[in-house]
Amino acid sequence: MPLVVDKDRCPQNHRCPLIALCPRQAISQVGFGLPQIDADKCIGCGKCVRSCFKQAVYEAE
Repeated sequence: MPLVVDKDRCPQNHRCPLIALCPRQAISQVGFGLPQIDADKCIGCGKCVRSCFKQAVYEAE
């Protein structure tokens, strides 16, 4: 299942630290906007899910 970022939980006031954490460069962000996860690049390793301090990244249903 694809991963999504919850806009209500993500503070969107800084550069997302998960960008540097992703081993496949699947997370991108424009300015301090909502980070986006590229489903074609994501391998589902779960590093972003486990590391998001706001618990804003989760599997879409």
